[in-house]
Amino acid sequence: MVDVDKVLDEAGLTNPHVREYVSYWAGVTGAEQIEVVSAADDERLLQESLEAGELLPVTGGRYYSRSYSKDTARSEERTVVATSNPEDKGVYNNWKPADETVKTLTERMTGASVGKTMYVIPYLMAPAGSPLEAYAAGVELTDSRPVVQQMIRMARVGIDYINNLEDPNSFVRAVHVTGDLPNLGQGTDNDQRLFATVADQRTILHFGSSYGGNALLGKIAHGLRQACYDGRASGKFLAEQFLLLGIKDKETGEEFHVVGGFPSASGKTNLSMTLSPDALGERYEVTFYGDDIAWIWVGEDGKLRAFNPENGVFGVAKDTNEKTNPGAIQAILPGSGAIFTNVAYNEKTQEVWWEGLTKHHPDDLDGWIDWKGERIADRIDDELGEPWAHPNSRFTTPISQVPNAAPDFDDAAGVPIDAIIFGGRTRDREPLIRAITDVAEGVYDGLTLGAEATAAADGLEGVLRYDPMSMRPFLAYEEGDYARHWLKIIGEATDKPVFAHVNWFQRDAEDGHFLWPGYRENVRALLWLLQFKKGEVKGQQSPVGIIPTEDELDLRGLELPQKDLDRILSLDLARWKQEMGFREEHLKQFKLPEEIWEAHKRVAAAIDEAAQA
Repeated sequence: MVDVDKVLDEAGLTNPHVREYVSYWAGVTGAEQIEVVSAADDERLLQESLEAGELLPVTGGRYYSRSYSKDTARSEERTVVATSNPEDKGVYNNWKPADETVKTLTERMTGASVGKTMYVIPYLMAPAGSPLEAYAAGVELTDSRPVVQQMIRMARVGIDYINNLEDPNSFVRAVHVTGDLPNLGQGTDNDQRLFATVADQRTILHFGSSYGGNALLGKIAHGLRQACYDGRASGKFLAEQFLLLGIKDKETGEEFHVVGGFPSASGKTNLSMTLSPDALGERYEVTFYGDDIAWIWVGEDGKLRAFNPENGVFGVAKDTNEKTNPGAIQAILPGSGAIFTNVAYNEKTQEVWWEGLTKHHPDDLDGWIDWKGERIADRIDDELGEPWAHPNSRFTTPISQVPNAAPDFDDAAGVPIDAIIFGGRTRDREPLIRAITDVAEGVYDGLTLGAEATAAADGLEGVLRYDPMSMRPFLAYEEGDYARHWLKIIGEATDKPVFAHVNWFQRDAEDGHFLWPGYRENVRALLWLLQFKKGEVKGQQSPVGIIPTEDELDLRGLELPQKDLDRILSLDLARWKQEMGFREEHLKQFKLPEEIWEAHKRVAAAIDEAAQA
């Protein structure tokens, strides 16, 4: 049996609560060795993983990782939030009783790391010294060396973060045990995987995966689910699946900051890493803070403030290219130290490829293996059209590698927030952008956020899969309390942000083309919103918010058919009336505060009045 105290003494880990926690779980899992790691260990650990075949080399000092073929994405149905309070049960959070959940996971983890090394990863999910630092410290225990390397890119990793805590016991206890992946019954009635955030114990227990979203416990489990719970329990902050970007007016020196929630496949990553349109680049500079998580609170100055708790980007590779996301491509170039997971890999040239990187896959198939590790050249005719990379293949890279990373992305004070935007994917009804000045109506809009499903179950066109605030898979407690907490936090700000809803995806009803070019041009809509916030433009009032007039949008250098422009700056009231019925049914699931229902009634009445006029 490993001498835990000796290992921790040699590593310089002095926090008594962390030592007790490590010792307990070393005993449960049966790990053969223990190693405390920091960011400084990255190069050595990478070399060890290369020698062990856990990683393969990619040109330019980058790396390739492949997970088990049935372990390639988050598994929402196997992911739960557990507490001792049944009132935390919501519609979406898969609530379970805490004691029962801890017992089940402890049993499954018992002896599951025999013969393996337990890596101790002390981390911080916040800039050091931030007002929310008490909620940011964590220690992940994992039996997977590649998980350590990914965590080093995604969080701030070092022993000082937990040795010097003001409250030595105020860290999140996060345990990841991979399990015997080929024998866990994935997708069957006997599925052994279970991923639990035991929120009121500030404990995360994940068993049965090595995939990033299930194994990098500082990211989603701590940075979103646990922080969502902590934000409400403390009454101090919001933790949201939001992007965070900055826009600087180089002519005036003014800087603006925007946070925003977007359901899957609605353009969040591309917007978060966007650049200014070529025609406006001399005046406006767009900077990157984060693509996935924002912690939001009211500062001492009365302004809403935010930072990205992460230190890296865990991006979807599919369809990432020079046009859709040039910043991402720059961030994973040779020299970046990026790790690619479940993309296609060439064993001879050490190159990687995924669908959408180029218009066509490489013509020479020699050396290429797909995301399952199978040789592409050996495919039979029926397999030729199958993807080379998994649709959820990923790249991991530090924020410091993003070319337009904001110089203050790691500022402990965060940045002041001027606007909160929500963006779904809707082929009609939703205009390009609509500003919302009432806080309750802004929160209401976020609660009714959604994206069109690929195939609506009832066959109705334009039906949304609702994703409140884009937090549907990450909510830690009941949705009505969540709405109240939003109203509380935003209500405490003396300088309130403007809300807005954006939609880059309107299509022509006849030929299906997109009415708006998207990508970098989306910055034009945000510039209008910031001008609106400053009172420089007034827009036109509509039943669902304030829409730009054509002359208020800066369209320099952009050729757009007049009929397309007219469409994206107007409303289809008949479709809006239909949508309001769907929204009401959606909201009835929750125990919402009266302010949200009043907002719903105001919007519905305004739509009815406009339709009659």
